[in-house]
Amino acid sequence: VVLGEDLGALRSGLTELVGGEPSSVSGVFNDGRTGWMFTGQGSQRVGMGCELYGQFPVFARALDEVCGHLDGVLEGVAGFGVPVREVLFAGEGSEEAVLLDRTGYAQTGLFAVQVALVELLRSWGVSPDVVLGHSVGEFVAAYVAGVFGVEDAARLVAGRARLMQALPEGGAMAAIEAGEAEVTEILGGLPDGSRVGIAAVNGPTAVVVSGDEDAVEQVMAVAGEQGCRVSRLRVSHAFHSALMEPMLAEF
Repeated sequence: VVLGEDLGALRSGLTELVGGEPSSVSGVFNDGRTGWMFTGQGSQRVGMGCELYGQFPVFARALDEVCGHLDGVLEGVAGFGVPVREVLFAGEGSEEAVLLDRTGYAQTGLFAVQVALVELLRSWGVSPDVVLGHSVGEFVAAYVAGVFGVEDAARLVAGRARLMQALPEGGAMAAIEAGEAEVTEILGGLPDGSRVGIAAVNGPTAVVVSGDEDAVEQVMAVAGEQGCRVSRLRVSHAFHSALMEPMLAEF
């Protein structure tokens, strides 16, 4: 990486870098470590991976393999009548495209695309020193780290997605611009704070709560009164909360 305050500095830095000289005008970092982070549900979008699938055979083969494993596990399961890849590459506004925002297809689709991206990067000789994942992204990170192979990973992801989708809807999640201690204090002041809890601490002032819908709305109201920015997440269930417990035994 070459850093510079203006065009001249950048040109000088690049010239020195190409010539094999250490840059005198800016920082050139040649010995950094690489970290790969994998996302969870909510970042899916219709058509994700479609262009890569058409352009890079490595990506296409990997995506086909993963989708094959996922479809095999979900074959005959109610609510999973359309193959995962067809949902990913469905036309905008189609009935199949709408399925991508459902829990079962969002999780399996994200897993498939991220694994295919990993294999594409590996084919170019790129590999991570560390991996990190959130929610279903944790399964991709574990796969990349060699915890299990792609077939076992797909079986776990498909089972998790199927069981989560089968749970009753009605929970809610919300992002709050506040610290963990502040949110914990808000939860402690609720009449029945056990019906909502902290689902994730994404940063010093970024906390997600999850639980019964009315309890989450109470937390949002209190946080808003205290001057915190709040945003309800577009999800069908209260993920990462006690409302997921009914699926645990079978999972």
